[in-house]
Amino acid sequence: MSEETASPKKKSGWLNLAIDYGPLLVFFLVYRHFSPEDSADSIGAVLAVVKGTGAFMVAAVIALIVSKWKLGHVTPMLWLSTALIVFFGGLTVIFQDPLFVQIKPTIIYSIFALALLIGWRMGKPLLKYLLGAAFEGLSDRGWMKVSRNWGFYFIALAVLNEILRAALPFEQWLASKFWLFMPLSFLFTFMQLPMMMREGLGKEEETEVETTQPPV
Repeated sequence: MSEETASPKKKSGWLNLAIDYGPLLVFFLVYRHFSPEDSADSIGAVLAVVKGTGAFMVAAVIALIVSKWKLGHVTPMLWLSTALIVFFGGLTVIFQDPLFVQIKPTIIYSIFALALLIGWRMGKPLLKYLLGAAFEGLSDRGWMKVSRNWGFYFIALAVLNEILRAALPFEQWLASKFWLFMPLSFLFTFMQLPMMMREGLGKEEETEVETTQPPV
């Protein structure tokens, strides 16, 4: 089969979700498994973090490989997040300090925010180059709005992560990644849909379906 006639690999929302959040879930489960029952056991808590971080690094690399294997590509965001997980995870294992795990999200959010907002100010919606296939039909104006909105949202996430990191014990901060950050991201994404639909999201796909209908 030629390259032109090869059918693209199917997208899977559940697979994308597993790739994005699976490594974090692995970290949480391993950490909880090795976490000492005595909250005063600081050495045991640090060892649990180190073991969880090692599992986190392995799971992140596996997620990257699965993305290439099953989806046929690796997004720049996934490349960056995996690189930072391995880098800061390595520092955590070497120095046995949970701080490196906690500041990683702040750095990732800040980099994404900076890139998106600079692109927005320059009239270049960077999300279009990263997620264009996922939001077919969205107008250039829509892409500009989405890039701007996500840029400011990533700033809010970076600030929130630093507030929670300073205010909460490590285990509660870790739980917030699932019970706060994940629902917030889903909610924010759904809040963008009305604007995106007004800006043409899905219209090209509807037109294609209409024009390819067999005659009655």
